[in-house]
Amino acid sequence: MESGKRYGVSFPLQAWDSMYALNEHQTQIVEKAKKLGQEVLDKYAREVDEKGRFPKESIKALQEAGFMGLIVPTSYGGWGEGPKTFAAVVDILAQYCGSTAMVYLMHICGTAAIQAYPPIQGDRILRDIVAGRHLTTLAFSEKGSRSHFWVPVSQARQNGSAHIVSCEKSWVTSASQADSYILSTKAPDAKGPMEWNMYFVPTTTPGIKVEGPWDGLGLKGNDSAPVILQNASIPVDQRVCEPGMGFNAAFQHVLPWFQIGNAAISVGLAEAALQSSIQHALQTQFQHLGINLASLPNIRANLAKMRMEVDACRALVDKVAEKMEKPDATTLLGVLECKAACNEMALRVTELAMRTCGGAAFSKHLTVERNFRDSRAGAVMAPTADILYDFIGKALVGIDLFA
Repeated sequence: MESGKRYGVSFPLQAWDSMYALNEHQTQIVEKAKKLGQEVLDKYAREVDEKGRFPKESIKALQEAGFMGLIVPTSYGGWGEGPKTFAAVVDILAQYCGSTAMVYLMHICGTAAIQAYPPIQGDRILRDIVAGRHLTTLAFSEKGSRSHFWVPVSQARQNGSAHIVSCEKSWVTSASQADSYILSTKAPDAKGPMEWNMYFVPTTTPGIKVEGPWDGLGLKGNDSAPVILQNASIPVDQRVCEPGMGFNAAFQHVLPWFQIGNAAISVGLAEAALQSSIQHALQTQFQHLGINLASLPNIRANLAKMRMEVDACRALVDKVAEKMEKPDATTLLGVLECKAACNEMALRVTELAMRTCGGAAFSKHLTVERNFRDSRAGAVMAPTADILYDFIGKALVGIDLFA
């Protein structure tokens, strides 16, 4: 009798993405994302990683399938979906290509800013996003304030109906591929560091320069590079916030999408490492003993630990996404927790997967090594896991997060 079925008890080996509480329509969207993952993202993921090139085929496939307008209201032709569907989709994409998932996450964050405070010609921009003709991204972090992205050190200058901006933005995802940046800088009349604006800035704006290619440990295809603005003239009506209220706009309408999406990427990367480990354990034979790797209790224990960690964080992501759609007094705490918890989980799970698969993982015969490297990005992406721990601690004892 087959192992595990002696007493009529067995479990399927598929990923537990069904843990997300989605309706039938939302489930169909996730299944569509999975199909793209299997047919397109997986096909190019290894080459994207090895060559450090932008995943143009995967992004094009997402654009053609309508995913770039996932959260855009139906009045603009978008799908009008919320954080729960978004998290499930990003989770799936990350299982096949972490770089593609990160590019997609930053696009959705930029889209959230555009639709919350539409710039001039906002209707056209949103329709272009839905049609797959416009890729956007965030340009928040600066060299001077590093991971404290909520405190830009640059400051715009007023020049009639335009603001003149000079700044050094750090590691902007899709830097040379995006059609626009959602950019932050202190308002011309700012009296304090938190009085800044967000702007919709086409990448064709004179005075913008992308500094060099991206060569990082992981997420090697996300085209993350510094972007330099030198006396770039940005019309005031391209501001995507109330004057001087960029922090409030970002905190309410952009950062929650980033937090939940970044957490979902960590879950997806960990899931990919787990699934690769399971298949390796089943297929790898000890010919002299007539057993496979899965016959060893310590290997099964490692798989169990990974499964439990991924499931716990996926449940957290689903719960926090639900709270984002139906906010209550605990929503902020959940948003802070989910990225830190999932980032740290992915570090543990992918490291355990490396140990479980041994030389096969180390020699890049599996996806595990790529998942391991890609998962390192989440914890150091602002707000970093260490900063989030401090934020959570402040929230628990009633201290202003940004005091």
